[in-house]
Amino acid sequence: MTNFIDNEKLNQVLNSVSPTDGKIEEIIKKSLNKKRLNLKETATLLQAEEPNLIRKIFIAAKKLKSQIYGERIVLFAPLYIGNKCINDCNYCGFKSSNYEVERSTLSKLELQREVKVLEKQGQKRAIFVYGEHPDYDADFIAETVRLAYEMKGAGELRRVNINAAPLSVKGYRKLKEVGIGTYQIFQETYHYQTYQQVHPSGPKSDFNWRLTGLDRAMEAGVDDVGIGALFGLYDWKYEVLGLLEHTIHLEENYGVGPHTISFPRLKEATNLKVNNKHLVTDQQFKRLVAILRLAVPYTGLILTAREKPMLREEVMKLGVSQIDAGSRIEMRGYTDFEKEQDVKKEQFKLGDTRSLNEVINELVQEGYLPSFCTACYRLGRTGEHFMEAVKPGFIKEYCTPNALLTFKEYLEDYASKESKQVGEELIEAKIAAIEEQQLREELLNKLELINRGQRDLYF
Repeated sequence: MTNFIDNEKLNQVLNSVSPTDGKIEEIIKKSLNKKRLNLKETATLLQAEEPNLIRKIFIAAKKLKSQIYGERIVLFAPLYIGNKCINDCNYCGFKSSNYEVERSTLSKLELQREVKVLEKQGQKRAIFVYGEHPDYDADFIAETVRLAYEMKGAGELRRVNINAAPLSVKGYRKLKEVGIGTYQIFQETYHYQTYQQVHPSGPKSDFNWRLTGLDRAMEAGVDDVGIGALFGLYDWKYEVLGLLEHTIHLEENYGVGPHTISFPRLKEATNLKVNNKHLVTDQQFKRLVAILRLAVPYTGLILTAREKPMLREEVMKLGVSQIDAGSRIEMRGYTDFEKEQDVKKEQFKLGDTRSLNEVINELVQEGYLPSFCTACYRLGRTGEHFMEAVKPGFIKEYCTPNALLTFKEYLEDYASKESKQVGEELIEAKIAAIEEQQLREELLNKLELINRGQRDLYF
């Protein structure tokens, strides 16, 4: 598999469009009909600079998000397993030349302690993060996932996603056997020249190997994958097209695009070695999220805790479906939760350091439905099967009831008295809004079973 990103093509598309009221409205209409946009259509949205056109894009993104995902927000937490790395990425606090960072890997006991803390907080979904190092091969990753799934106690992690280096087909097959969730690889930047500049050494300097990493995952049967770009390394409009081109490539070759797209912005880290030319403003950030929502209607959009709470609140309305909460991104960060976060020990600086309970309270106050649902993955509704369910619009039939069940669990097992009261009020309102009587009755029955002590119920 070779490089399928043509820099000249993407730049040409970006510079060949001229947005007008009529064109923007036509493109928005297509997106609201739940059709993925092509490169030219997306470029037209990207080049719309008039405030009136940007306003129309924002309104459409909010509407589309509501139509497909409703008001639910899926929650997860990152867990750093090891920060040893042989890459020297200019933008990363864990780069090999940064000697201020203490390198370590969680022992079996330390991993179990970190997972136990996450479970006591109420987390059900985690993403395990690994540096790129020979120690972190497929066997090692598989063992850490196996350990996490085996743990039962105050709660349990029901889905472990992976953020790690690209593997061989054989390596991905080992991870499929232990039941990983999404395998996530960020290209960081789709602009080849910039990619080479910011990745001067290490395996990550191979643009093509990283770009085709998820092709090998698909070939191994891992059909739930996530892509992403680090916005701030190159022109944000180009990177949006790069993400779309990657999506189109996966769709055309494997019948299904990425399950998620991430769009983190470049943040402070120790010994940062990148210029500020392409840093993304808050307004540009909101635009790129809204445009991604319109360009790929059925793909989950992940907003990270890199951003501050107020901006996260604004951006969620524009199409975000998943956020991390209660996050710690230094080694042993959850067992040392009381200690002040130190950017010298982190891969980058967090903007939102609130606890999971604080984030959930804020979500409920804003009318969102917090969700820890993992049902689709455990019932095999992934890849093409997931798209078969989501594209006709039936996903809300699964997602809202399952979100309510997992939120009910959280309220019963982890929430404060005040949080439980407002949470129960939200659940009652959501149940009342379900029109189908049979579904409503089945949901009420399952909620009563949770009241009686049963757990892990889903549709």
